[in-house]
Amino acid sequence: MSPRAYNLFVSIAVAALFLIAGARHAAAFNYADALDKAVLFFEAQRSGKLPPGQRVGWRADSALSDGSASNVDLVGGYYDAGDNVKFGLPMAFTVTMLSWSVLEFVGDATPSTSRGEAEAAVRWGADYLLKAATATPGALWVQVADAGRDHACWERPEDMDTPRAAYKVTPQSPGSDVAGETAAALAAASLVFRGRDPAYSSRLLAAARQVFDFADRYRGSYSDSLGSVVSGFYRSYSGYNDELLWAAAWLHLASSPSPSSNGVYMSYIHTNGPNLGGEQDDYTVSWDDKRVATKVLLSKVFLQYKVDGLSTYKSHADHYICSLVPGAGSGSQAQYTPGGLLFKDGDSNMQYVTSTTFLLLAYAKYLGAAGGAASCGSGAVAPAALVSLAKRQVDYILGANPAGMSYMVGFRGRYPQRVHHRGASMPSVRDHPGRIGCDDGFQYLHSSEPDRNVLVGAVVGGPDSSDAYSDSRDNYAQAEPSTYTNAPLVGALAFFAGARSNK
Repeated sequence: MSPRAYNLFVSIAVAALFLIAGARHAAAFNYADALDKAVLFFEAQRSGKLPPGQRVGWRADSALSDGSASNVDLVGGYYDAGDNVKFGLPMAFTVTMLSWSVLEFVGDATPSTSRGEAEAAVRWGADYLLKAATATPGALWVQVADAGRDHACWERPEDMDTPRAAYKVTPQSPGSDVAGETAAALAAASLVFRGRDPAYSSRLLAAARQVFDFADRYRGSYSDSLGSVVSGFYRSYSGYNDELLWAAAWLHLASSPSPSSNGVYMSYIHTNGPNLGGEQDDYTVSWDDKRVATKVLLSKVFLQYKVDGLSTYKSHADHYICSLVPGAGSGSQAQYTPGGLLFKDGDSNMQYVTSTTFLLLAYAKYLGAAGGAASCGSGAVAPAALVSLAKRQVDYILGANPAGMSYMVGFRGRYPQRVHHRGASMPSVRDHPGRIGCDDGFQYLHSSEPDRNVLVGAVVGGPDSSDAYSDSRDNYAQAEPSTYTNAPLVGALAFFAGARSNK
């Protein structure tokens, strides 16, 4: 490395360290406790028949007839956020990111939350996706409930009486985006259970292959096929190319005898990658857009397994990572609040923060294992700088921010008290056995009283670009949690819990 490049390397690393300086002066966080709580949140989001070991006691069985009107069993799965709809696209992304979190960071190094609890969260979602993928030959069930009707009510899941129609994609009405993400989720989950439950893992992988073939053969967006059913809620703005490449990457890892081999899915990636957006630069990752995440995942294959033909993905991953580090790179730069929080969008911004934080840590791990760094123009960014930047984001969420507030509910003393979440805001069935109807529930939505039930572990949408937060249920953009916000945070918290326990 030349002296000039070395100096830039150092200056960038130092800039990242200064970025987290505020967090270092804050009280130390118990990352293991935060991890426990982040995993627990998924139990509050469960739909269906709750298991004997259910720890969130204010929840009860719900939606036990889902799919029955279509003669299929679609009981189970997760409610995505504060409503009572089961949306297939964000649920599948949740399972993919939960699986990736478990595979990379949740293990023996995490001292308090057992891998079993995290696996149970993966399995609850994977079980449902397996049903959705195999219930009807030649189709994939992608949503349960009329979202418009559901959002017109404020009801506990245990009371809901809004229509529970089920919606599917077919060869005539394709949905390559949701099918591709479902294939990715099933493949990633199959890796989680490969050594612990081989039979279950094999079932997941077989379904993943089947759904991917369906997604690739019958191309089209589920937003077009299902129209108003999904367009006002989880429309696929990025299209479906990103999900096809993302799914192929996960299927390669799950299917090949060795990740270094050039099997059918790696051949697919080599042949189709450029046409599926593999050579585009982009600056976000979410339930909708998987391009950056795919490049980071394929960079792992390139860095750790030396697979030829993937260097372009590492280059694009570098470009993305450089955009996140203040002072690095020459292209577009990520925006941060005055308090140091990554800011992408005012509507549920924390979903971008947690996903990006996970990618920073995963990429740092892959680079570190290969003895490399992210190339930023004439300089480089070391893995340690990426870890530092990720830590700043995690610490901000947990309380190292201008407001001194934990944006994880139930963590530390000061956290949001009025979460945009039906079940949390209302008396539980245990405390109020009588039904609370559609319109009667709105008194709880608009109330200034704290939540009746603490939604432990939920990460809300978060503050605005000026670090300001309004603790009001009516402010859904800031106050609503989601499964796809928590899923990547599980991995990030596991990383820091493990790092601390190993000191």
